[in-house]
Amino acid sequence: MERFSRIVQVIGEDSFTKLQKARITIFGLGAVGAWTAEMLARSGVGHFTLVDFDNIAKTNINRHVCATESTIGIPKVEAVKNRILDINPKAEVKALKLFADYTNRDAILDENPDIVIDAIDSLGPKASLLEAIHRRGLRAISSMGAALKTDITAIRTGDLFKTTVCPLARSLRKYLRRRGINSGILCVYSTELPDNEALKAPEIEAEDEQLHRGRERNILGSYPPVTAVFGITIADLAIKSLL
Repeated sequence: MERFSRIVQVIGEDSFTKLQKARITIFGLGAVGAWTAEMLARSGVGHFTLVDFDNIAKTNINRHVCATESTIGIPKVEAVKNRILDINPKAEVKALKLFADYTNRDAILDENPDIVIDAIDSLGPKASLLEAIHRRGLRAISSMGAALKTDITAIRTGDLFKTTVCPLARSLRKYLRRRGINSGILCVYSTELPDNEALKAPEIEAEDEQLHRGRERNILGSYPPVTAVFGITIADLAIKSLL
């Protein structure tokens, strides 16, 4: 197809065919997950399952690739699905607006995707998802904490159990080791120390997030280039793994 002719020039027809046939499941379509989906779609990946329970809010506009004035209030899975199909009308996209947990996770993973992307930002659901993926022997790429970071040169990739600095990675390692998992989870993380002065959100923004998310959680600031590079790096790892 003409729209993908430039990437075919770089990777060749056979490799591009692999991307067209690839099945990717993305859990979490916040700033990181949406950018991952964007890059995979623009690279020709042909099959997506998108999982997220949230709607786009005004506070997403600074970092979410699909967040604009016209998309406020739309489910993130629908916004990302529409964008993927606008990039590649021939793509197959399943949009699941739900909170992934033990009641529905297995049915989603039963599709046996080629790669599972974990871009969930809540520790409990993230940890149990990674455990389930590992038990099934599926390939996974997981995003660690991108919030409160401003240095894109501090972004790294590697095994979750060999990361440094990232508090989220440390908590995940502790959880997984208690369950006998000690290696084998590829992740993107940052070695930058977060700025604790940025931890507290303005009251009006906190209320806005609370309204749309429907449950209490920490509100963390984000720097758009960092969340974008996290998502783009995950997409790059996925593409290289597929090829």
